[in-house]
Amino acid sequence: MSTAAHDRRIALAQSAVAAQIPLFDQGFGAVESDWKSDGTRVTSADLAISQNLQDAILAVFPADQFFSEELAEVREIAVTSRFSWILDPIDGTNNFALGIPNCAIALALCEDGEPIYGVIYDYGRRRILRGGPGYGVFDGENPAVVSQAEPGGKAIIGFHSPVERGRYPGHAEAIAAVSKIRALGSSTLHLAYTAVGLLDGTVDHNVRLWDIAAAIPMVRAAGGEVRFLGPSPLPLRCFSTDMDRIFYVAGSTSMCDGLEAALS
Repeated sequence: MSTAAHDRRIALAQSAVAAQIPLFDQGFGAVESDWKSDGTRVTSADLAISQNLQDAILAVFPADQFFSEELAEVREIAVTSRFSWILDPIDGTNNFALGIPNCAIALALCEDGEPIYGVIYDYGRRRILRGGPGYGVFDGENPAVVSQAEPGGKAIIGFHSPVERGRYPGHAEAIAAVSKIRALGSSTLHLAYTAVGLLDGTVDHNVRLWDIAAAIPMVRAAGGEVRFLGPSPLPLRCFSTDMDRIFYVAGSTSMCDGLEAALS
């Protein structure tokens, strides 16, 4: 349900993400990077965007909680506020650092631990994707819905290979047997493109909640489903930079049924 409390936060999310676009564009392919203890890449742009968005949001809504992959390596912060925010300042950091354009800023607004609205800056297409239940989904200024393509050889599926080699044997082959695969290097964009119908579905074994939180409400608002095939991370009760990885499929209900069947 849309209320003034929701509308004010959504308006701020859109303006705050838009304000980071010059910094993101300037740093693309031009900033030095380092490696964190978990083997993932981080740049100075990740840290600056995280700090800027935290400052902008908490200045207006100081009672909200703000969680980012990059602001600190934290162990178990309980979600205690009605409204909280989950940020991935640069999803696809390897691409960003190397000058490959499949990368994005992804900001999710949550209520009682459930993502209810997402704002995503898609660098490669130079547009903002946004939406959530009750608000619709927009690819730039264009309303969007999930693809109604049936599972099969013409379907195009975003796929991110499992981080643990050998844990999901045969899954890539199983998906390739029933669809075409695209691996963009950005889990945010896989799911966001599913929301706006550019991809017919997504399979991922290798994400944490900040990678997909902004796109989850977009898929739901666009008539699709994000189906967790392992333990559900939602509603979020505790944030940690060491939280478990998520295994899910997404798309229309029939696409999720087909993908889940292919993986079983």
